[in-house]
Order: sequence, then structure tokens, then C-alpha cells
Amino acid sequence: MSQLDRKPGKSPAKFRLDKQDGKIAGVCAGLANYFGFDITIVRVVFVLGALLGFGSFVLIYLAIWLLAN
Repeated sequence: MSQLDRKPGKSPAKFRLDKQDGKIAGVCAGLANYFGFDITIVRVVFVLGALLGFGSFVLIYLAIWLLAN
């Protein structure tokens, strides 16, 4: 999504995976675009959640990946 399509302070109408900026499936990049966060922050949250949350963030990641396809 280009910056021209996005209005400041507004989320896009629909969540989409961002496979261009994504590392594995584009889930973290898509979430960062949707909520307007930095991609690195979202990735760090997912890694820490996967390590400290006994793998629950891995299941969340997989669910988002499967549902957003």
C-alpha cells in the first residue's frame, strides 16, 4: 500500500499480508501496516511472545497467516 492510499491516523479498510516487506509470510508487516506501527516493533513483540508465551504467539501467527490468505 502506498502512502497516497493511506489517510493519516486511519487504518486501511481491510487487513492484508504484506509479502513485499515480510520475512516469512508477511503477517508482522501486514499488522504493522494496518495499525501504523513500525515493523521491527511488531516482529520483536512476536518473537518475545513466542519465547515467553510458551508458543502461543506461534499459534496466533499461524492462524493469522491461514485466515488472511
